[in-house]
Amino acid sequence: MPKILYVEDDPNLGFVTKDNLELEGYEIAHFQDGKEAWKSFTKEKYDLCLLDVMLPELDGFSLAEKIRKQNQQVPIIFLTAKAMQEDRITGLKIGGDDYVTKPFSIEELNLRIKIFLRRKEISKESIQGHSAWKMGLYEFDYQQLSLKSNTKIEQLTHREAEVLKFLCERRNQVIKREEILTAIWGRDDYFLGRSLDVFVTRLRKMLSEDSTIKIENIHGIGFKFTC
Repeated sequence: MPKILYVEDDPNLGFVTKDNLELEGYEIAHFQDGKEAWKSFTKEKYDLCLLDVMLPELDGFSLAEKIRKQNQQVPIIFLTAKAMQEDRITGLKIGGDDYVTKPFSIEELNLRIKIFLRRKEISKESIQGHSAWKMGLYEFDYQQLSLKSNTKIEQLTHREAEVLKFLCERRNQVIKREEILTAIWGRDDYFLGRSLDVFVTRLRKMLSEDSTIKIENIHGIGFKFTC
């Protein structure tokens, strides 16, 4: 049974969401403040984190940063207020994988959760097909979420690995932005588009030791990955 860390300080929303997600077959550990949630995260193993942004003691962004320092792989979904549009971008920049805007339906939330847990299950199994790439000075292992060179090993987040895998599978091709967003996030969204730029910038920095590797911006269209 997948175990989810759920942090929401609104007791009514927290109870209803926890109850409905448990009916979907998840084990939910619900906390109303970030500090208590962090204590639990350091002791327990979770398959996914569901974090409200506005939390007492330790806000959702600060909690996510602490989680990311300890664990690069666990998926993080932020719950953001509709009025706080910049929260969506901030959350994705600091290591979040996706966001759900309040008010949300349980069906929508469950769908997002399933996408991440499905990927986690696939990575546990023996993946049929190509899951590692050699490119210049680097070796990218999608299953291990790692990028190795002669001088260092970078541990990628789930989304960074997804984006790099998508680029590797389509190297030397022009790729439309909406194609990447739809394939990885399941939707073409303005805020996700801005976060995609952040992920691409991070990947460029990680691959900067080899000047033959390029992720080019193709104006008005998307990207081209060459190596």
